[in-house]
Order: sequence, then C-alpha cells, then structure tokens
Amino acid sequence: MLWLLRHAEAADGHPDDQRPLTERGMRQAADAGIALQRLGVRLDACFTSPKLRALQTAQLACDPLGVEVVIEPALSGEPFDVHELIAGLDDVLLVGHDPAFTLTVHDMTGAQSRLRKGGLAGIAKGELVTLLRPTELSAIASATAEPVA
Repeated sequence: MLWLLRHAEAADGHPDDQRPLTERGMRQAADAGIALQRLGVRLDACFTSPKLRALQTAQLACDPLGVEVVIEPALSGEPFDVHELIAGLDDVLLVGHDPAFTLTVHDMTGAQSRLRKGGLAGIAKGELVTLLRPTELSAIASATAEPVA
C-alpha cells in the first residue's frame, strides 16, 4: 500500500525550504503517526522531502511506527516518478507537498481529490482506499478503544 502524507501546517517565511512546523502542525504530524499505528499499518519505508516542514512531519509521524525516515530529493515539490521511487517495496509512506501529491493521487487512481496539509491518502492497486483529513486523523489518534460485546 502506498501512503501519501502531505506535510502538516508550517510557519510562513523564507527561505521556503526552512519553514518549520507550527505547534498545530506538530500535533497534526504526531496524530498521523498514531492514527496509522492504530490502524495497524506496518511500513517497509518512509521517504520524505528534504524541506524542513516535510522532514519534521515524517519524523513525528514515523516515531510511533518505528520506521526510519529517508530523505528523498525527488519529493521536494515537483512531479516525481512514484513507481520508480517505491519499486520493490510493499508498504511505503511518502511525505511531501502539493500539488505533486494531488497529481500523484489523480495519476494513480483517477480520483479528483486534494490533500489538505497534514492529510493522508492510501492507495492500493490503483484504487484510492482512504483519504483522511487532519481532523479525522486526530480523532483516530485520540479515540479510546471500546470493549467489544
């Protein structure tokens, strides 16, 4: 399964590649990782854009998953060859930017959707399986387990 996580909310400013996450962005990124963990996601790899906001998002999201973050310059914002990037891997998380991620979702699935900052898309065999907003990831991350009757 391919997971695409758009970087979380970042501060304004320049230079663009050094913009850090805001406090809200840090919570969004951490919630994404906890939500993935609660959903039982196991990753073979995580690749991230070298831009600070994406790198911080990847590190916070991958911490609860126990996955090492690998910087991949191809994810810095321009369109990229997703098939080349994930070749030989089954379950991969990519952390990066729009519009490249929206274009990737469309190219792989035909879906007309847009990833919000901190949003997550899951793609399997050319199908958009899930599209979660940061608020939905937060709800999953903060939910308490209900006993099954």
